[in-house]
Amino acid sequence: MLDVQIEPESIRIDKQFAITFKRTLRIPEDGSVHKPPPNFGAFPIYRVADYAKSLPAEWQSETSVFIPMYQREALYIRFENASPWQPYAVKVAVGGINAVSGEPHSNKLRGEPQDYLVCPPQLWLDGIYTQRGMVRQFLAMPLGLGYTVEGSISGSEKVGGLQIIVFAPKPGIFPAEAPETKPALRPTSFGRTPRGETVEMGLAAGGGIQQKVLPDPHGLESWDQNNFAQLSVHIFNSEQFQQITGLEPPPTTVNEQTYAEQRFPWFRLYGETLQGDVNPSELLPGVPTVAELDAERKQNG
Repeated sequence: MLDVQIEPESIRIDKQFAITFKRTLRIPEDGSVHKPPPNFGAFPIYRVADYAKSLPAEWQSETSVFIPMYQREALYIRFENASPWQPYAVKVAVGGINAVSGEPHSNKLRGEPQDYLVCPPQLWLDGIYTQRGMVRQFLAMPLGLGYTVEGSISGSEKVGGLQIIVFAPKPGIFPAEAPETKPALRPTSFGRTPRGETVEMGLAAGGGIQQKVLPDPHGLESWDQNNFAQLSVHIFNSEQFQQITGLEPPPTTVNEQTYAEQRFPWFRLYGETLQGDVNPSELLPGVPTVAELDAERKQNG
């Protein structure tokens, strides 16, 4: 199994591959497809094992962590590779639902249709993949209210959080040393990391964001499906976070008006010149957004 190191703002796998959870602007759910919003720093990461007395026994593992988020707050997942000429295959699930295929989460890769990411060239994921060139943003919502992707697809809300599996390539598939040129990385983030909401949270679907889920350029047989790291990422609201840790929760993130007032830029879309994207799921396009569910609840009283 791949080595996993939990750091304050990232999860490092196999020493060279890292995953971070980035705080970002919630995109309006207005039917438009928006450019990726800016990065406002990483969510802090806490080990479940460090708070074992306050958390369920079945959560206890070396690769089980939690992050604090406010209800309706947005995140994206960033993948960084110190040796980009040696990529990794990554499966991402929200509440036990694969974020690319909409199928139940599993610890095996599927090639047709592709249900995983290859990192690089995929350097981040903004949400669930609903159509070619577009995802719907990850938004934190409490379990039990019917807002989450998990609830929409499975009809129940019991898992919550994120589940991530990182697979190493098979030995000898990729060069041991760096080639002369390296893949381009996502631009450096703008903005500042802010520092200073009792139900576990899941991820719901927000507004549309331009993003491709890129096809595997190497093929399914490139990945060692017996050599992987499996992560569980729980999400807590501010009230529960404080009860568990005794710490003050992070302050409320800035809103879109604040972003505009401070003239924070939007990212140029990475991957515009890369060819193709994965066939979209038939399941995930039907997941309603938070705004659509809000309107339905208001109409039904």
